[in-house]
Amino acid sequence: MEILEKLNALADKVKQQASLIQTEEATKSAFVMPFINQILGYDVFDPLEVIPEFICDVGTKKGEKIDYAIIKNNEIQILIECKKVGEPLNIKHAAQLFRYFHVTSARISILTNGQVYKFFTDLDAPNKMDEKPFLELDLLDIDHNVAPELLKLTKGAFDVESIVNAAGELKYVSQIKKIITSQFQTPEDDFVKFVASRVYEGILTQKVRDLFLTLTKKSLTQWLNDQVNERLKSALSTNAPPALQGESVQEVTEEPEGVLKEENGVVTTAEEIEGYHIVKSIIRTVVTADRVTYRDTKSYFGILVDDNNRKPICRLHLNRSQMYIGLFDQSKNETRHAISALDDIYLFTDSLTETAATYK
Repeated sequence: MEILEKLNALADKVKQQASLIQTEEATKSAFVMPFINQILGYDVFDPLEVIPEFICDVGTKKGEKIDYAIIKNNEIQILIECKKVGEPLNIKHAAQLFRYFHVTSARISILTNGQVYKFFTDLDAPNKMDEKPFLELDLLDIDHNVAPELLKLTKGAFDVESIVNAAGELKYVSQIKKIITSQFQTPEDDFVKFVASRVYEGILTQKVRDLFLTLTKKSLTQWLNDQVNERLKSALSTNAPPALQGESVQEVTEEPEGVLKEENGVVTTAEEIEGYHIVKSIIRTVVTADRVTYRDTKSYFGILVDDNNRKPICRLHLNRSQMYIGLFDQSKNETRHAISALDDIYLFTDSLTETAATYK
């Protein structure tokens, strides 16, 4: 999916230039306008699509401006308020968004400093902007789950009802994830007491609470490690198919580094095996699972149908700082797409299944 490549490209720009940006106007020119144009797909120079410095008098507020209004189907759909890069984005910074949201047809508003983007709608009360965002994007810490939701806001796929319907779940899932992350990092006293009360029958004195604070943090860390190890074990299971064309794979054993070593020096990593299983799960709706196999080489990890390198599904390039998935067109030409995590492979479901369908 190109949106991930574009997000990564814009993220690189933010990393390189943020320290040079001194004003809000510079932030808009360097980061926000490219986001509107390259990520959302709207022409920032077409007043029928994007209106900068949008004016809509509200009550006694005359001549107040919102930074950008995005138009779709001849109606204002998205309002954007910008701050200088590096400035914190607090709800107090969104006063104009609150006022304009109420008097325009917009159902989506965005508060941004060019690096962080907070997306709001009206879940709590009709035509009144929520105080908490339903979606957040930080270009310096991109959550790959955000990409599919951003697609719904793009010019080509904009569907306000679909966005709003999904916003409720996104909003609460995002908040729950933050709470869980916070508890992993610094367990709150109430959480520690809750855990202790389930396993300790004595009186919860301060000394006991201090002990269980340490034990809770240790347990959370161990639990997370256990989940990672289970995932690796699954990826390294002996269900992995043999390599192709004479590249015999040794019997799978649990290596400390989590790799499969082949006789010719090619190393098959746990990430490659996991990627193989993800692709296999995607295309098994088109071709049966027993027809899907892989060929690992020193330069790429190829996934094929029928043990035939003339029937490629994709190539995974994972053993590098920037990971890629290589997709094939009808002429078997490969195009690489940047991915930030293995789960990003699911974003290419349509392309993978279309390719697999040609080998029925």
